[in-house]
Amino acid sequence: MAYPEDLLSEGESVILHKHSHWKMLLLPYVVLIVTLGVGIWLAILVSDTSWSMVGYIAIGAVALILLVWLFFIPFVRWRTTHFVVTTDRVMAKEGVIKTTGITIPMNSINSVRFEHGLIDRIFGCGTLIIESASQEALEFDDIPSVEKVHTLLYREINDNPHDDFVQQPQQTQQYPPQGGGQYRR
Repeated sequence: MAYPEDLLSEGESVILHKHSHWKMLLLPYVVLIVTLGVGIWLAILVSDTSWSMVGYIAIGAVALILLVWLFFIPFVRWRTTHFVVTTDRVMAKEGVIKTTGITIPMNSINSVRFEHGLIDRIFGCGTLIIESASQEALEFDDIPSVEKVHTLLYREINDNPHDDFVQQPQQTQQYPPQGGGQYRR
């Protein structure tokens, strides 16, 4: 889903729009599979009892509570978390009912760095740390392809759309030929 154009300033365009990394959803999906599996197993166990209808209702109620609490809410939280880089600013926004967000103008960013441990490197994500004119650094967790985002932000901050690591061809200065190698006396 693209970032809404009506929230951008005139002449501002979106460079990058990402949700948190999908690794946030690993545990919720495990909960979904385990809850469904255990629910089906328990439903089979109570099917031959005289109180099977009460058992089905209890199993269904517990499964519904677990799925809403441990699957649906984390999924909505993931889906409504946005990290946006525009030509003018960096924005982070999350929430549906209670929305929180932060905007950092590009010209107030002092430095950008990233961190990722072994698990983050396996999944291809990490923490982006932006130091701005504010007193404390801002950390954005689970940013997909954090190294690329770091490089993109560095280039945007320094107004350099080209790769900083590519060496420019050096110009050599041509000297006029020197007197033919013979000395005059």
